[in-house]
Amino acid sequence: MTEKLRTEGDFTFAEAGEGQAIVVLHGLMGALSNFEHTFSHFPKNGYKVLIPELPLYTLPLIKTNVKNLAKYLHEFIEYKKLNKVVLLGNSLGGHIALYYLKHYPEDVAALVLTGSSGLYEKSMGDSFPKRGNYDYIKQKAEEVFYDPKIATKELVDEIFVTVNDRMKALKTLSIAKSAIRHNMAADIPNMKQPTCLIWGKQDGVTPPEVAEDFHKLLPDSDLFWIDKCGHAAMMETPKEFNQILQDWLSSRNI
Repeated sequence: MTEKLRTEGDFTFAEAGEGQAIVVLHGLMGALSNFEHTFSHFPKNGYKVLIPELPLYTLPLIKTNVKNLAKYLHEFIEYKKLNKVVLLGNSLGGHIALYYLKHYPEDVAALVLTGSSGLYEKSMGDSFPKRGNYDYIKQKAEEVFYDPKIATKELVDEIFVTVNDRMKALKTLSIAKSAIRHNMAADIPNMKQPTCLIWGKQDGVTPPEVAEDFHKLLPDSDLFWIDKCGHAAMMETPKEFNQILQDWLSSRNI
């Protein structure tokens, strides 16, 4: 998706479509291309989709945390003059969306979480590949998906380069530690916005019980399961993911 990116001011992002804004938040090891199918589908169906490139590795180390990533998101939403957005987040992106909703509830019309962290950070931390040999990184990447072939050589190469860059590795660890500090369990019951939970039944990073806990804690949520699917439903089962989300948005008149 790099050819679709553009830079304005302090922000690099992809944008397409007109209508209700869906702001997509990628995960820690996830690229914007993880949402390529989402980005191509929803603009054809009456939505504006924006995917900001989160500054995971460009913030100063001391500011590399969930709080400052949510602050960056707020600056992006203000810059684009958006209001009542749908926040869609996977993994760390979901955690940022939850933190954002806690502090800026007036900006958010609805929340969509898929394989989100925010409740179960032990698994999130364990999923970060440590610096090591290529085969180890390949194995850890494949474990994210139900179908290991989704972890292409290009994806594994990108992760390998990231985790073997000392500063990026330190920033990855900083974000992981901040995710543990910013557990959202006490805040989620106060989040009144309608929420769509789309979860892979075979998610080994944020397992099914995490989705069930989100569903119990969120006051107005709907939970949808996708079988034969791991941690990144929008990548692994994009057609089913898009259809579930589109039907849910329609049912909620969003």
